[in-house]
Amino acid sequence: MFDELASVTSEVQFGMDNNAHGHPRSLVQYRDYLLTLARLQLGLQWQGKLDASDIVQQTILRAHAGMDQFRGQTEAEWLGWLRTILAHVLCSVAREFETAARDVTRELSLEAELEQSSTRLERILAVDQSSPSHVAMRTEDLIRLTQALVRLPEDERRAVELHHLKGLTVAEVAAEIGRTRPAAVGLLFRAMKRLRRIMNQEAESDA
Repeated sequence: MFDELASVTSEVQFGMDNNAHGHPRSLVQYRDYLLTLARLQLGLQWQGKLDASDIVQQTILRAHAGMDQFRGQTEAEWLGWLRTILAHVLCSVAREFETAARDVTRELSLEAELEQSSTRLERILAVDQSSPSHVAMRTEDLIRLTQALVRLPEDERRAVELHHLKGLTVAEVAAEIGRTRPAAVGLLFRAMKRLRRIMNQEAESDA
């Protein structure tokens, strides 16, 4: 599978001018975005059974194979298409550990949860939607944000994902990670400070 993914990395590079559907980046550049969303869905139930990285690799390969099926024109539609494929893959791999037949309702629910998590990611960015340049940069910033997320220490990343992306209260986060509420507050504060620093450093290096 890693060889296939490397092939996708080298072959699928898009440009706004030469791609009819307008998705401008390599599929693999969306890896951390998909990884963040996949990890949120796995939770404790599938820890040790399913690997988020493997799920994302399958998603990228399926997207590559079905590229001609994408009919959208915007980055938002492109991200939505990728999330739909991710939901299909999540359901497919989960069925390997269950006896239940394919549940379409469950798949649709997964798509809705993935979209909600993606929306919460955008809220972290706090982008001014009234500015056309900011709208154009939103997906770029979204990718940069998820790349920064995976660089956080695990406890900080987990706290951010639970609170900001899954919508848990601070008290619920504390219970989930086995910390006191004040400790969870401090963890979230340090995580967001580190996240902004990483993003600023990356932005400066790209300038």
